[in-house]
Amino acid sequence: MPHRSLLRAAVVATTALTTSLLAPVAATADDGPTPTACPDALVDVADCWTGQDASGAFYAIAVPHDWNGDLVVHSHGGPDLDDPTDASRSLDDLDRWAVMPREGYAWVGSTYRRGGFGTRMAVADTEGARQAFVAAFGEPGHTYAHGQSWGGDVAAKLVEVHPTTYDGVLLTNGVLAGASRGYDYRVDLRVVYQYYCGNHPRPSEPQYPLWMGLRPGSTMTSTGLRARLEECTGYASDPAERTALQQQNLDDILGVTGVPERTLASHLSFATFTFRDIVSERLGGRNPFSNRGVRYSGSHDDRALNRGVERFSADPSARRDLMWDSDLTGAVAIPTVDLHAIDDPTAFVEHESAYRATRVGAGTADDLVQVFTAESEHSALSDSGYAAAMDALATWVTTGAKPTPASVAAACPGFDATYGSGCFIDPTFTPAPYDSRVAARPGGRRWPTMSAAQERAWSHVPGIGIPLGG
Repeated sequence: MPHRSLLRAAVVATTALTTSLLAPVAATADDGPTPTACPDALVDVADCWTGQDASGAFYAIAVPHDWNGDLVVHSHGGPDLDDPTDASRSLDDLDRWAVMPREGYAWVGSTYRRGGFGTRMAVADTEGARQAFVAAFGEPGHTYAHGQSWGGDVAAKLVEVHPTTYDGVLLTNGVLAGASRGYDYRVDLRVVYQYYCGNHPRPSEPQYPLWMGLRPGSTMTSTGLRARLEECTGYASDPAERTALQQQNLDDILGVTGVPERTLASHLSFATFTFRDIVSERLGGRNPFSNRGVRYSGSHDDRALNRGVERFSADPSARRDLMWDSDLTGAVAIPTVDLHAIDDPTAFVEHESAYRATRVGAGTADDLVQVFTAESEHSALSDSGYAAAMDALATWVTTGAKPTPASVAAACPGFDATYGSGCFIDPTFTPAPYDSRVAARPGGRRWPTMSAAQERAWSHVPGIGIPLGG
């Protein structure tokens, strides 16, 4: 199969592996990695380790038996709201992206030190995982960042914050519009849902502004939220079993927000529980969101909707802190390959238009290649596509030969001969502008949302952003 084999000196690799195998059986923070069982997808090709760094973040490592000398540093998506208690999240991701070690790359991924939102916290812990790998195994030949979903935002910010550490970056199904605009469609879902359903909160329950997502102290669960969604829309029922009002509510919510029916519950959950985390836990109760000036359309009565929907404006300091934490400047001077499912139901493919506009605005678009695949899932893509995209990035880094969507598509069948997971790359696809999918707020069509100069200026503001540990 096509495979770039850039091997490190055998003595260096062997010494690193031997050193690691002599690590203590039980690891604590700063003690280094200890051997662990690899996920099933890797038991025949790699050795694995787990550990915990000084910040409290757990990590997992895989080193192939036939290591090509290079390292993929992975940023996971989410964010998960529960604090990690072990490295299981990183091991799960290692299993999902086992294609990377199977292609010869060593791999390391962090759980992050805590649950909840915080892009720069995740950046710090991802870099900490890389440093833990280097301490145990030595410097790799090349180091590549990779992130999927929210992890795409993390990986893109990682290579902005550490501009000389990484040789290339692969972003897959990434949330690349940043949090200050990338969640606007969930803001819209939250208010449109409440306009039609009126049960989140119910009139009999304590009221709160919808930008909170959920009031602090509420005991609502994901199961309870889905029950309310079913009550209002019948989304989980056979269409024949829905009442006329449920069907109209569902049609109006989907028609206005553009959220796919199959991911409606997950988007509403994010706009409930993750919004509560962002607002109440990370921003001290301040509102970073706005829907002022948005005209909603696509319902059976747009005029009534726009008269009745809840409106609010962002607290400027909260918006600044969220932007500084997660928005992208585009200041990236290394090869960047994006791979995105055209029908991604969670991070809409139009995120890629926002990122290209960000890179154009920063003057770095020449270092960006975007590849689109005719797939319809968010959390995982075809192994053959991952392998082809990773090989294109590595070849670009090592030879200077910049890939094209057509060249990645042409290479993919060679990898599919090994993985058999299908090649679905459409080299002719171009996504529509971001604001064709997500209603722009007044003044909200300029990219990047935060320039590198603005980021530097804000970095001197005491207490800027979201605290790493809380």
